[in-house]
Amino acid sequence: AQWLGGARLWRLGFTKMIKAMDARCLAREGMYKRPLTTSNVEKHCGNVGLEAEVATHTRMGALSGGEKVKVVLAACTWNQPHIIVLDEPTNYLDRDALGALAGAIKVYEGGILMVTHNDSFCNALCPESWVVGGGVCEIRGDVSWMAEAMKEKIDFVAVDTMVDAAGNTTKVKGKKTLSRKEKRALEKRRKAAAARGEVLSDDDEFWATGGAGGPV
Repeated sequence: AQWLGGARLWRLGFTKMIKAMDARCLAREGMYKRPLTTSNVEKHCGNVGLEAEVATHTRMGALSGGEKVKVVLAACTWNQPHIIVLDEPTNYLDRDALGALAGAIKVYEGGILMVTHNDSFCNALCPESWVVGGGVCEIRGDVSWMAEAMKEKIDFVAVDTMVDAAGNTTKVKGKKTLSRKEKRALEKRRKAAAARGEVLSDDDEFWATGGAGGPV
């Protein structure tokens, strides 16, 4: 038996099979979202300051500007993304909502890309600013904040169960520990790929180690 990477299979003409497998993987990834139920939607909207009555019984056209912004914030965070892009998120928000948004951004563990003209809001969230003008970059604020942040201890919690859109709970495998025989086989596969002028991708190594990390 011989292990062939996705790139080589594509060159050999197995494009239809690769696309079918990609579609299956995308479908499986899409399953692991929180169930789209009324209670979940109301709870999530409540986290951004929308009452349950507004979340489930009010049309978008009847909402105020601030409420529409909250709906957008709720929608963009529904699938728990790693990166959020915010374009003028402070528009139409009152003082209390601005404070809540700033607090949420501070504790959010993903990345934030934000466009805003609200200087005070930006300064409250960004300890360091790069001001570019006239071909010069001026660094303002606390330039040592990143070094201090790197010293902080971060605790990661492994996810052991996932819930799909139908509400079914699935156990998640832990990272597989390779045996000595499997390590030798993987190293042999790497050397063979290098001899052919190829490099094993992350996906190749993932499936070579048994595809650990997926649902049981």
